[in-house]
Amino acid sequence: MHYVVATDGSAESDEAVRYATRQALDSDALLEIVHVLTPRTELVEGEIVMPGGEAAVEHGQRTLERARSLAADVATDRQEELRVETELLAGRPAEAIADHAESTAADAIYVGHRGLSSEREQVVGSVAKSVVDRATVPVTIIR
Repeated sequence: MHYVVATDGSAESDEAVRYATRQALDSDALLEIVHVLTPRTELVEGEIVMPGGEAAVEHGQRTLERARSLAADVATDRQEELRVETELLAGRPAEAIADHAESTAADAIYVGHRGLSSEREQVVGSVAKSVVDRATVPVTIIR
């Protein structure tokens, strides 16, 4: 079994990492934590450049390491060994997550829920909804 969980460093994605970790431990599955870099390009003197590219990669790597640490804490609390990998992706988040899950033959995807302000009805965030729409495997949205 192979599970993919997406993180952006938010509280919602932290919960998704913890939940996916428990599911991976229960199924003896490989847990792959992914973070998507969303490149913003500019046209400068006829050349396409990505401002802050190196800083974005470093931030993405820190985000993945933090999520790996959260997953390790869950495994340690349960006194179980976790198989975990991380992957930095690039592109539109929903597409990158769904395409990566398909190309790696993942069995499931886990993503965090994003709600609106407390004054409005809670709805599924646009990335989570788009992952559901694009994915070819089951998607679990964590609140």
